[in-house]
Amino acid sequence: MSVEVRVPEIRIREAQPQPDPATRHGKGAADAPGEGHSPVRRFLLARGNSALTDRGFHWLMVLCALSIFGIVALIVWELLKGSHMAWASFHFGFFYKSYTDTYSGQTSYWDPVNGQFSAVPFVYGTLVSSFLALLIAVPLSIGVAIFITEMCPEFLRGPLSFLTELLAAIPSIVYGLWAFFVLVPLLRVHVNPLLTAAFGWTGLFSDDNPTGLGFTAASIILAIMILPIISSLTREVMTAVPHSQREAVLALGATRWEMIRMGVLRNARIGIVGGIILGLGRALGETMAVNMVIGNTPEIHKSLLSNGTSMASVLANEFAEAVSDLHRSALIEIGLALFIVTIIVNALAQVLVWAVTRGASSQAH
Repeated sequence: MSVEVRVPEIRIREAQPQPDPATRHGKGAADAPGEGHSPVRRFLLARGNSALTDRGFHWLMVLCALSIFGIVALIVWELLKGSHMAWASFHFGFFYKSYTDTYSGQTSYWDPVNGQFSAVPFVYGTLVSSFLALLIAVPLSIGVAIFITEMCPEFLRGPLSFLTELLAAIPSIVYGLWAFFVLVPLLRVHVNPLLTAAFGWTGLFSDDNPTGLGFTAASIILAIMILPIISSLTREVMTAVPHSQREAVLALGATRWEMIRMGVLRNARIGIVGGIILGLGRALGETMAVNMVIGNTPEIHKSLLSNGTSMASVLANEFAEAVSDLHRSALIEIGLALFIVTIIVNALAQVLVWAVTRGASSQAH
């Protein structure tokens, strides 16, 4: 007798997914600030569309960038408009022409009474004082930066860095007063006689100025003023050079000087050139300190101990007391010349940076 047992069939019914309430009403889940999102996602969804804000921010930044072009264009327009009378009277001769005094027979460049104007002595004085200041300041600045970065004891590094940067915060009028009452007497009594005795035969240090004023005094005070700029930037760039460069050079048996020259200065050369150019820009445009010690004589002399003048100093001295419209227009044209010289220096700086880097970005060697 066989017994037949029936096993009941078990069926598992697959659950059907329930549509999302937001989808049921024709909205996507991504559009609902619904549940299941993180707090950050819910906050962003609740803010709504920010495309309008993004467009507003974009055009605000574009406006800020274009304002630079607008400012430069306004400066150039004002200088051109103000110098139109002098330009119409002297043309390019304003930058190379000289005059002969009727009574003395001597060469004259700047005679407001007779309406004779030439920018030659001012351009000459600006370039001579600025480049002589660089000649003094660059080695000293790089030396200070190397000592603070590579050789200075830890307890002295902070105070020395602070004092170096403090020089940049001193107003130019204070530099001028110090130079007039301290530096000029020191040059007149002690330094200039030694320079005349040792190098007077060259003509660059002939003793034809007993006052102590002149290009040398102006260059020294400019060198002191631009020293913290070049030194600070050089120190920052040298600090950014990886220590692995130093260790690699020392591991090959190099001395400390060779390590600094090949492992540090070579990799920091672009920043050093940039610091030098910034220092030159400060020297070209400096007014009050130079005005107090350069002598303010619109003449050209070979001797660096003689009096001179600069484009910035003549603007500070004579603009408020111009005797005629032509005189004022000539001063504005000198301001235009200073602006052009600044542009040329910046262009030469770009060429110099390209020459140093050969068009390539800074990299370790």
